[in-house]
Amino acid sequence: MAAATALEEAAAPVGALCGLVQDFVMGQQEGPADQVAADVKSGGYTVLQVVEALGSSLENPEPRTRARGIQLLSQVLLQCHSLLLEKEVVHLILFYENRLKDHHLVIPSVLQGLRALSMSVALPPGLAVSVLKAIFQEIHVQVMDGEKDPRNLLVAFRIVHDLISKDYSLGPFVEELFEVTSCYFPIDFTPPPNDPYGIQRDDLILSLRAVLASTPRFAEFLLPLLIEKVDSEILSAKLDSLQTLNACCAVYGQKELKDFLPSLWASIRREVFQTASERVEAEGLAALHSLTACLSCSVLRADAEDLLDSFLSTILQDCRHHLCEPDMKLVWPSAKLLQAAAGASARACEHITRNVLPLLLEQFHKHSQSNQRRTILEMLLGFLKLQQKWNYEEKDERPLTSFKDQLCSLVFMALTDPSTQLQLVGIRTLTVLGSQPDLLSSGDLELAVGHLYRLSFLEEDSQSCRVAALEASGTLTTLYPGAFSSHLLPKLAKELHKGESDVAREDGLMKSSRHFYCLQALSAISTHPSIVRETLPVLLQHLCQANKGNMVTEPSEITAICQSLQQVAEKCQQDPESYWYFHETAVPCLFGLAVQASMPEKESSVLRRVLLEDEVLAALASVIGTATTHLSPELAAQSVMCIVPLFLDGNTSFLPENSFPSRFQPFQSCSSTQRRLVALLTAFVCSLPRNVEIPQLNRLMRELLEQSCCHSCPFSSTAAAKCFAGLLNKHPPGQQLDEFLQLAMDTVETGLASGSSRNQAFALLLWVTKALVLRYHPLSTCLTTRLLSLLLEALSCPDSVVQLSTLSCLQPLLLEAPQIMSLHVDTLVTKFLTLSSSPSMAVRIAALQCMHALTRLPTPVLLPYKSQVIRALAKPLDDKKRLVRKEAVSARGEW
Repeated sequence: MAAATALEEAAAPVGALCGLVQDFVMGQQEGPADQVAADVKSGGYTVLQVVEALGSSLENPEPRTRARGIQLLSQVLLQCHSLLLEKEVVHLILFYENRLKDHHLVIPSVLQGLRALSMSVALPPGLAVSVLKAIFQEIHVQVMDGEKDPRNLLVAFRIVHDLISKDYSLGPFVEELFEVTSCYFPIDFTPPPNDPYGIQRDDLILSLRAVLASTPRFAEFLLPLLIEKVDSEILSAKLDSLQTLNACCAVYGQKELKDFLPSLWASIRREVFQTASERVEAEGLAALHSLTACLSCSVLRADAEDLLDSFLSTILQDCRHHLCEPDMKLVWPSAKLLQAAAGASARACEHITRNVLPLLLEQFHKHSQSNQRRTILEMLLGFLKLQQKWNYEEKDERPLTSFKDQLCSLVFMALTDPSTQLQLVGIRTLTVLGSQPDLLSSGDLELAVGHLYRLSFLEEDSQSCRVAALEASGTLTTLYPGAFSSHLLPKLAKELHKGESDVAREDGLMKSSRHFYCLQALSAISTHPSIVRETLPVLLQHLCQANKGNMVTEPSEITAICQSLQQVAEKCQQDPESYWYFHETAVPCLFGLAVQASMPEKESSVLRRVLLEDEVLAALASVIGTATTHLSPELAAQSVMCIVPLFLDGNTSFLPENSFPSRFQPFQSCSSTQRRLVALLTAFVCSLPRNVEIPQLNRLMRELLEQSCCHSCPFSSTAAAKCFAGLLNKHPPGQQLDEFLQLAMDTVETGLASGSSRNQAFALLLWVTKALVLRYHPLSTCLTTRLLSLLLEALSCPDSVVQLSTLSCLQPLLLEAPQIMSLHVDTLVTKFLTLSSSPSMAVRIAALQCMHALTRLPTPVLLPYKSQVIRALAKPLDDKKRLVRKEAVSARGEW
């Protein structure tokens, strides 16, 4: 009795399962899969017992009944696949593979079950291949045969790519898999209008290419197809095939390419030699590069043939004779092919270079015309540039070593040729040769420096050559500072000294242009720290000669020296040590010269008329700002402790020549000359890092504020307003900032009420507003509103300094507050167009920049003025100044 009771209790759950299953299969109950899965997980019964319970339904002659039975089993497996044992997985896969032959209504549920089994950790190795074989053998998959819906194609390509990338053993199916995907190559698809899915032709091309180039096992089928399409007459097919070949080379090796190399080379060579399409030529060269790289990287057995050497020999055989043809018809296509292959690897580069360089050197000497020599030298230059890609452990390994003397001789011949174009190529070739480590001897360098020196002083009709020589000098000085220090610097210093003693022209405008070329050369070679320590003293000494009255000086000469100094400062920014050397050497010297010129005893001299003129002070300020803006906070703090006391206390102890006949008191002096030097203080403090503490800040701010409203010298008052605003912009928030702002507003209100200081007060308001707008201060909105009539009034002021200040403040307001500025668009358009014809170039540029900024206003506001503005902006397109024309083009284009 006990045994019978136990059997009944054990059979009870199975019986309940059979009833549940049968009710579902017969359509009397919905969705028992979750309940059955939960019972399996709890151990109530096994998956095989579920199969047994489904037994009659799985053999039912009605397809729908069989489908419902397998559907229930598959849903249970999706939830319980982790509980399966290996033997259960094997039995279930065999069952499902057999069911793939069933009615088409059953197939979806069968595939769902196979998916669940594929996720089981107990899946034995090799069964995946069996499943795939059964699926491809028993199921007709329309998507892979003739699908035209781009959405389905993208899914199909992704599936095939996943099958390959997961490294399934696809050996038996490779050709079939290739056939069902390659039938779409090349993609010919035009997206329908208003396609809601946004699938483009390139999406399909890249997706299919990812499949075709995903495995080397496609090579024997794909490469003949690519060759066929490259040889076709369809441009898109050529491009797609060459790009696909390029992608395939990343996964192919010599084994896959060996049998197809002759045909691939023939197709690529023909496209480069004969095509009328630059895109096809470029893709052909890229494919040749990739083929060569693939052959270079393949690992060979000791007894295997090295296909790279034979492939390169074939390329050389087909191209080299074109390099020697008198008409030079195919010389460039041949050179491009050779360079594409040579750039693929060090081995390829060495092989081709050693064979091609002797030919090109010989051809250079055979041809006597400059244009033919230029073509040959440009080809040589291309091969020389390729050498820079590879590192050679030993000097003797470099292919160029054995041709060095011939190359140098050829380059020096080009540099002395009358043709400017040949000289330009010669300069570029010299630069590349010099970039090769240890290639040029000391004698070669001395000759090279001599040629560059001569070319740096060519007249205006050879300006492009002179600029190229300066650039080459800078590049080579970085590599060979000793050679340029020994052979070029003494010549430049002598030339500069000679310029100091030259007699000025009778019209007093400028001396020989050689003086300016010499300054440019000095700044161009200041690319190495050791050279900077030689060029900077030379430039500063030259500037100091004006202070000693040793030369008749014009503003253009001082600004030229300052431009060279600024270029040196810019080059030093990459090296902190050189940058600090420049700052601590040049900045005190410039301040010292300016202070000396501002002394009352000097006011009647020529020096006052030069060093204290607006353009010269602006040039000096630019050098000081450039030499300060990249200082570390620690070094900047050292400098600020010297320069601020200079202006507040007249402390000149840090200046190189600090014996002055009078005290320097720019904020107390009645002389406008000393006050003008506040422009230099502005350049310095506004370039300091934000976190540098300014000594005696409260006193400095008050002095600047007082001077900003001094109506006797607009230049110094504007400089003081800029300096005050710059310090406001950097000042940390807090009570002191609020106090400074209140002080500024009180000063502005007092000045605006006074007729004599109204323009200065307005300029102060402009700069303070700009400073607050840039730091997003809450008060900026209030000040912007206060400005909507004052700004427009200032635009009518005849003073160009006020005009420029107004425009420089209006531009950020147009960008930051377009809604407010829209209220005055009519007046703004009129004023800006009028100022675009100002006598001052700076005002013209600023006005055009504001016209550009106007386009940020709402479009409906601008449309009524569009035609008027476009017509009016045609005039500055013909301005005599290039910078003005550039701004006019930009503004007119936006309108």
